[in-house]
Amino acid sequence: MSDATVELEVQTHSIVTRLAHWTMALAMLIMIGSGWRIYDSEPIFEFLHFPYWATLGGDVGAALARNNDPGVAGALLWHFAAMWLLAFSYFVFMAWGLFTGHFRKDFLPVGPISFLRDFIAAATFKLEHKLGEYNAVQKVFYLGVLALVLLMLISGIAIWKPVQTYPLETLFGGFQGARIVHFLGMAGIVGFMLVHVALVILVPKTFVAMVLGRATAKPHAVQEKRA
Repeated sequence: MSDATVELEVQTHSIVTRLAHWTMALAMLIMIGSGWRIYDSEPIFEFLHFPYWATLGGDVGAALARNNDPGVAGALLWHFAAMWLLAFSYFVFMAWGLFTGHFRKDFLPVGPISFLRDFIAAATFKLEHKLGEYNAVQKVFYLGVLALVLLMLISGIAIWKPVQTYPLETLFGGFQGARIVHFLGMAGIVGFMLVHVALVILVPKTFVAMVLGRATAKPHAVQEKRA
């Protein structure tokens, strides 16, 4: 088959989607780094501490000299600033995805049978990727991380304002329960980001589409025949 008759796979992203995506990614990284510094000051699990170099909040020595704290004040400033950035970009992303039909078209329908089928195929390295189309595993993961971001925002508000938002705190089983939910949500988002980056490395065209707005590739089956 000649190149002229090959129908290329295409992936496109609007400027709104790309800006919201990268803004959310930046906000998440800031919140994770600053959150780890805050966590280290009062850990939930005594056996788990995050290395200083992976946290955000300024120099510990300087913070101790100025404020007599290990950079928690600086970390909180970063955390709250990123929280507003994340909330704004998240709701823009969600509103745009609903308005344009992106979620309905690309993420639905999805069910347990299709997820299990594609998950087994992915685990055995038999799942083919078509640029511009999401398999069931990707659909569930993307919908899951969007739900986690919302959970992080809600649980974060419950931690930040436990008195003013007392019903939220009760929903999570108290202040400590909200902290645990917030921590587990963070862990889920970090896991998603690691898998997401790994998949981007395997299929770099998806990165091109999210940066430039459009990427094309020859169908996977055609590339295999030429290999």
